[in-house]
Amino acid sequence: MSSSWFYAYPQLEAGLLVKRYKRFFADIELDSGSLITAHCPNTGPMTGVCQVGSRVLVSRSLNPKRKLAYTWEAIEVNDSQPTWVGINTALPNRVVRAALEANLWPQLEPYTAIKAEVPYGRDRKSRIDFLLLNELDPAGMPTYVEVKNTTWAQGKQALFPDTVTTRGQKHLRELTALPPDARAVMLYFINRGDCLEFSPGDSADPAYGQLLRLAIAAGVEVLPCRFEITPVGIAYQGLAKLKLP
Repeated sequence: MSSSWFYAYPQLEAGLLVKRYKRFFADIELDSGSLITAHCPNTGPMTGVCQVGSRVLVSRSLNPKRKLAYTWEAIEVNDSQPTWVGINTALPNRVVRAALEANLWPQLEPYTAIKAEVPYGRDRKSRIDFLLLNELDPAGMPTYVEVKNTTWAQGKQALFPDTVTTRGQKHLRELTALPPDARAVMLYFINRGDCLEFSPGDSADPAYGQLLRLAIAAGVEVLPCRFEITPVGIAYQGLAKLKLP
């Protein structure tokens, strides 16, 4: 399948990662020689994608009210086959929204309306990333889509999660309760272009892996979506193969 572009980066600057600290900060030496502190928009452990000395890409905001002008966008991993990995966790939902508007995934059809951050679940305190509705068929089944950003990989296999995630476990339980009255979809946004397969990160969170298997058995659908990250933008590459060891 040919790549489809769904996000164009603003002009990016390149440099080297000096250190990441306090989760939200990264010191970066730009190619220009300047040492800057960038906002790190990823609060997780960033397993395997936070090596000091790696090439990184940052964007610069012109908003004078921002405390940090720079945002860390991507990092290059894998010396033998260099691959850019997306760091900015604010982007996957924006990209998925654009892809849904372009009707990229026939597996999710038919729908005519896309609603974001809709309350759902037993206590109505959770919010689904996207709710898809077919307004031409009021009796049609709604589709709930949860998006999970995925950056951890072992070889060509993407893995989620890379740490224990009680929030992710809760989302799986809530999705599992939706069928057969509604469709439930877990969409894994593989934020790197070098992975051909997807599996749950059992070694990081065994409970999540077990819940994912139970969810699939209950009718939850899984879309492991591969995205290529480049200094220009983010492109869709198709689905990875789901493997459940």
